[in-house]
Amino acid sequence: MSGTESREDSVRETELHEEARAADGGEETELNGGAPAQDGGQESPAGEGAVRMRHVVSYVRREGRLTRGQSRALEDLWPEYGIPYREEMLDLPQIFGRECPVIFEIGFGMGRSFLDMAQAESCAGFLGTEVHRPGIGACLMGIRCRFLTNVRVMDHDAVEILKNMIPENSLSRIQVFFPDPWSKKKHHKRRLIQKDFLELAASRLIPGGRIHMATDWQEYAESMRDTGNACPMLRNLSATGDYVPRPAERPLTKFEERGLRLGHGVWDLIFERICRQEGAVRVTDGRKVL
Repeated sequence: MSGTESREDSVRETELHEEARAADGGEETELNGGAPAQDGGQESPAGEGAVRMRHVVSYVRREGRLTRGQSRALEDLWPEYGIPYREEMLDLPQIFGRECPVIFEIGFGMGRSFLDMAQAESCAGFLGTEVHRPGIGACLMGIRCRFLTNVRVMDHDAVEILKNMIPENSLSRIQVFFPDPWSKKKHHKRRLIQKDFLELAASRLIPGGRIHMATDWQEYAESMRDTGNACPMLRNLSATGDYVPRPAERPLTKFEERGLRLGHGVWDLIFERICRQEGAVRVTDGRKVL
């Protein structure tokens, strides 16, 4: 490599660090992000090609606009921290370089609270998926800015990742914070939290592992509660069979803080995977039954 190329790489790295710090503080410089992927398909930031969905997805892919820093992060940092979708099981200890608890977050948005948790729980590995490219770019910038080594990101449908890439009995926690409520009744079939999803998610948890959900849509919270309480592999950790106070480890998001100031409610639900030999304990109308 020539001296000129080396200096250019150094300048590029410095710019990436500076823009990562700016992104962590909320500053943006917009850059056209290009056309979105076709509905029903996915494309990784690394350009792996489209994968056609075979089920009703719980999101609409909107490309949005990339900042220059996000665009550079997708180009420069995805090869280091990104995991492309493939229909083969992941070797999680190999991915994180050690045996450790693994937390899987579905829909990390711009990544701020996701990275806050990863920074606070450095002993754990954090795997997150998001289909909004600006969010993936911002998260990659945050990883580099914070010098985190325990975070990996994906750009694919969470159901297919769980089904085809996450081994059974491998995750310590699954996090689903503020998924799209699909408020119209005719769209409820597109909600992520359904019977089949919770059964799939529970099978990927280790015994004693937890799925933590949060929503600001009360009717969706009630649906999450009822669906979780009916799952024989899960135990509701609420003493009353419904909701729990926000745990300290879940940071408040800016969106959530704004909603709370306006008097909006937020509901947290935590379910724990039970061992089969414990018996299928379910909660119905606040009463535990076998």
